[in-house]
This record gives sequence, structure tokens and C-alpha cells, in this order.
Amino acid sequence: MERKLYDAALEGSVISLRNLLKEDALLLDRFITGHYPETPLHVASMLGHLEFVDEVLARKPELAKELDSRQSSPLHLATAKGYLDIVKRLLQVNPNMCLVCNLDGRNPLHIAAIKGKLDVLRELVHARPWAARLLMDEGETILHACVRYNQLEAMKFLVERVSDHDFVNCKNYDGNTILHLATAAKQIEAINFLISSTTVDVNCQNADGFTALDLLSKNQRDVLDKEIVESLGRMGAVHAKHKPLSNRQLKSARTKILTSPSTSNTVSKPMKSKDRRFVNRNADWIERKRNTLMLVASLLATMAFQAGVNPPSGVWQDSCPSGSSSTASNDSNESHHEAGLSILADNDPYGYTVFLVSNTTGFLASLSIILLLISGLPIRHRFFMWVLMVIMWVAITAMALTYVASVLAFSPKQASLVPLRIAVAVWSGWMLLLLLGHTIRLIIRLILYLRKLVIRLINFISTRGPGA
Repeated sequence: MERKLYDAALEGSVISLRNLLKEDALLLDRFITGHYPETPLHVASMLGHLEFVDEVLARKPELAKELDSRQSSPLHLATAKGYLDIVKRLLQVNPNMCLVCNLDGRNPLHIAAIKGKLDVLRELVHARPWAARLLMDEGETILHACVRYNQLEAMKFLVERVSDHDFVNCKNYDGNTILHLATAAKQIEAINFLISSTTVDVNCQNADGFTALDLLSKNQRDVLDKEIVESLGRMGAVHAKHKPLSNRQLKSARTKILTSPSTSNTVSKPMKSKDRRFVNRNADWIERKRNTLMLVASLLATMAFQAGVNPPSGVWQDSCPSGSSSTASNDSNESHHEAGLSILADNDPYGYTVFLVSNTTGFLASLSIILLLISGLPIRHRFFMWVLMVIMWVAITAMALTYVASVLAFSPKQASLVPLRIAVAVWSGWMLLLLLGHTIRLIIRLILYLRKLVIRLINFISTRGPGA
């Protein structure tokens, strides 16, 4: 029967599908519970059989989230082939499949950008815009993929819809921005677009300390090289050796000179390769944290929104005014309610208050993280990232309380709640342990900072002498 269903998917025959399901009503369920290299929905999505896809999704929408042997969903395959109608249908069933990556580390948005399927890319970005911010292998963004595969129109669309200053200047694990890649590939149109329509840093250095201008041939015998040099030069691009020190580097250099025992005989040295690697690792750590926080905050906000508009125990389906002759229950709350309002709010006001406060706290904390990350503020310091992580901590804890309140709402009074109490106790202990660990770490850092200040003060007093 499975072989016949595969043949029907190859042909796109809806009639054959219906006949097979009449013979075996559980045929599609076996592709959900079993282990198959691919499902009939994968085959139909890859071959563009829209009617077959509609029939399968109408009967078993769960098949939209099944993955094949390459960890690709039907949405991956339909995107790669550019079947817009099938992509729209799959997004209606399960838009969260935009976030799933295959074995190559690519989600459907990455594939649409690489293949240059602009119509499909627009639909995917509209469904889940934050999926475009997920990193691929080697720490590359979807904009890196557009440059590597020379998809200029896709890059223009993404820069317009989902990009900001930090995203357009994001580095891969080698420290290369999209301007580095475009310059190395001599993509003059992409370079002109980036320097004229975005806030790309033309003098950003990669892990080897090279700017985009350093990646071109020094002789510049090629006409294209000269044109790129002129374009970058008009925007103030320079070679790394001519790049002036930033205010932070100047301050660091002055501090080293002032604290050196032989100030008059020493000359500040350039940053060592080991120090440069440390700086790059720190930047990579911050960027990875940003992307992770954005993804988790988006998922928590979605969960909190769904829980808010669909409260536990549901809502009343009819209105029953007070004083009615209903004899179904003697409870006054049962005899008076209005359609569309929460059942839990009438039956257990305290439990509904706990649910509402915790869910709202988690929702607002998640939205705060998203707003801060997309605001364009220069959140590049570890301290700000720790602040965002604390807000995320609050959001996760609030969602845990929301879950507890929801479970208690629809659990019968005679049910055993011992497992739930144990889980809450374990979670509370784990949270207290984390809080204690971070508190101890903060105290240690504070002590070390104060100790450093005291040593500097003593050194300052000793250098000035007793008669100063």
C-alpha cells in the first residue's frame, strides 16, 4: 500500500489517493508513526502536484512537519523548486516550519535566497520574518548566502525588510562581513548597493585584520578592481594599516603608556594576533547570543499570545443571565455568565489572576527583548547582553508559572498533583541555585574591581612621593 501511495504521489493522482485511503484509512498515519526516507507529501511538494498536496494536508496536516532523510520538510523542497502555491498552502498549515534547518544548516528562507526564488522568499518572510536572522553553518547570515550565490535582488529585498545596522555588519566565524565577501568576489553591483543603500562599515576588519579594500590586488591591474577601489574610496574605505585607532583603542593605548614602568622609553605596540582573536571571539559570542535571544523571545511571545487569547478551560459559548431557570447547577457562577468570557475567571478568579499575571509578564518580557534587539541600539557590550539574558530569565520563569496555572485549571480536585509539586520544587531549587551562582560571581567581580582600584590608588600615591 505504501508503494502504491508513492506512485500516486509521483503522478499527482488525487483519485488514486482517495481509493487507497478507502482501502486503508490509516495509510497516511503510518508515515507519521513509522520511519520512512520521505513521505508522499515530500514527493508531491517536490514535483509540484498542488491538488495532491491539498488533499493530503486536508486529511493529515501533521505531515507538513515530517522530515526526510536529509532533515528537509516539504516546505524545504517546495521552496527549492519555487512552487509558490504549494508554499502558501504549507505555510497556512504550519508556518513554524520556516524555522527548521536541514542537515546543511539551512531553513526554507535560506534556500529561497540561495535559489533566487523572490516570490517564495516574500511569502516566507511575511510568515516568519525572524527566521531570516537564523545563522547557517560557519556563522553566516542569509545575507552572506545572497553574496556567495550572487543573488543581488534577494539581498536587496532582505535588506529592505529584515535588516538593520547590526545585521548588515554581522560577521561569520572568519570575521568576514558581506562587504568582505562581495569585494573578494568582485561583485561590483552588490558593493555599490551596500555602500549606497545600507549602513555597512567599509572599514570593518576580519579575523586576519583585513578590511574589504585589503582583499583586492595591490597592483589593481584589472579594470574591475580599479572601479571597486574608486567606489570604496568615495565612502572613506582605507587599508587596515591606514585605519586610525578608535577612541577605545586610543584610551587603551594611553592607559598602557601611563601604567608602564618605563614610560619615556616605550612605544605602544599594535594589537597582537592573540588579542585580535580574543576580540573576534567576543564579537562572535555576542552575535550568537543576540540571534539565540531573538529566536527564543519570538517563540515565547508566540506561546504567550496563544495562551492569552485561548485561556485554559476555554470561554463560555452562550450567555446565561442571573436569575435564569437553569437547573443544571446550583453554583451562582454557573447560573450567570456571558458568551466569549473566560470560564476560569468565573469558576476560579484567583487561579485566573495568577495565570493572567504570569502570562502577561512573560509576554511583555519577550516583547521587550525583541524591541531592544531590533531597535538599532549599539548593544555590543557583554553587560547589555547579560541584561537581556536576565529579562529572558524572567520571561521563561513567567511562562513556567503560566503552565502550572493552566494545568491546575483543568485538573480535577481529586487528581494527584504530587508530580507537579515535585516539578515545581525542582524548578524553584534550580532557579535559586542559578541566582546564587550569579550573585556569587557578581560579588567576586566587584571585589576584584575594588582591589584593582585600591592597587592603582596605592601606585599613584607611591609614584608621587611623600613630599608631593
